[in-house]
Amino acid sequence: MPDPGSDRATKEWWRMRILTARRALSDEDRAREADAVERALLESNLVRTARTVCAYVPTRTEPGSPRLLETLAAQGIRVLLPVVVGAGPLDWAPFAGSDALQVGAAGMREPTTARLGPDAVATADLVLVPALAVDSSGVRLGRGAGHYDQTLPKVRPGVPLAALLRDSEFVEALPAERHDVPVTVVVTTKPAIVQVGPPATRPR
Repeated sequence: MPDPGSDRATKEWWRMRILTARRALSDEDRAREADAVERALLESNLVRTARTVCAYVPTRTEPGSPRLLETLAAQGIRVLLPVVVGAGPLDWAPFAGSDALQVGAAGMREPTTARLGPDAVATADLVLVPALAVDSSGVRLGRGAGHYDQTLPKVRPGVPLAALLRDSEFVEALPAERHDVPVTVVVTTKPAIVQVGPPATRPR
């Protein structure tokens, strides 16, 4: 097994490792961790000051739950969810409740409401970014499709880019490529909120 901090620890190796660990988690532990990460986020200034949040519907194994979307909306926050269109940047549409979701072309649950276009992400005060892992410099490991790497440059400067993770998925170092867009905040299941990335990219 390669050293996780070495050049041999490829993205594919990390993906296999983390996805295997997520699948092995019991439903009880998954629910407990979802409660912890959601509580940390909802009690933070990230949410208190947000009027629009770009979020996503987590899969069964991802930290968090669709309940977070309902809670944000109930607080009067405008929630936008991604819609996968081809291989380009993500489109966005308003969240109108769990009953207004359908399975999209990429197999993810997406809103059935009217699409607002890829530039709608620029209206967000907070962007929740799915991740398999994040390292101490903000490097994010995704699933490899590249949609977020094309989307995140459209976010306004200074807007927090937050990843919701299990504590063990916040690691010291990950392999990175030039096109990778770092996140600026990690919310873990400790629960804890940690600012990461180079100082110029961190939320003020």
